[in-house]
Amino acid sequence: MWKVFDIERLKAKVAGSEPSFFEFLRSSQMSCAVYRLPAGSRDMQAPHLEDELYMVLEGKARVRVDNEVQEVGPGTLLFIRATTEHSFFDIESDLTLLATFGPTAE
Repeated sequence: MWKVFDIERLKAKVAGSEPSFFEFLRSSQMSCAVYRLPAGSRDMQAPHLEDELYMVLEGKARVRVDNEVQEVGPGTLLFIRATTEHSFFDIESDLTLLATFGPTAE
């Protein structure tokens, strides 16, 4: 089985002035979502039980993973291991991310 998604339609699901998360796919081995953090907002997420892969679709910010900081922008791809502390901050322009989550860590 397969599915096709239009990224512009997915981004429209998270449009607005508040942080927003829209999960559009869930299977036994993975899930995918679009996550949007408007400029100046705070990322309030906690570590997840799944490995994560983020692709920055638009915007500019910094991300803290454990004690390391990295600037991110369109095209940046981030892998974050399950249970790792991380958050986006200094969000200069609306940040839209494609988030893919792997199976729950054992």
